[in-house]
Amino acid sequence: MKNFAIKLVWFTTIYVFVFAALCQTDVTLPVLMTLYCIGIPLILFMVYTVLHDDYETVRTFKDWYGDHPVKTLEEEEEEEEEN
Repeated sequence: MKNFAIKLVWFTTIYVFVFAALCQTDVTLPVLMTLYCIGIPLILFMVYTVLHDDYETVRTFKDWYGDHPVKTLEEEEEEEEEN
């Protein structure tokens, strides 16, 4: 997923962390409110972009995780029938 959507997610995450850190400091209220008003549409845009991303994969839920494959129910039933 090396496209615009993942870069936007990273940027938005960093933005939210910076905003949260600035809330704990003595930054003036108008600055915080401006950052807040920028952050809300940024989060909404990020969600919209991720949901409408054209990312496609050949994997299904049946594949489980790539690094830890899990037996399917059919494979477990076949294994039990063999025993």
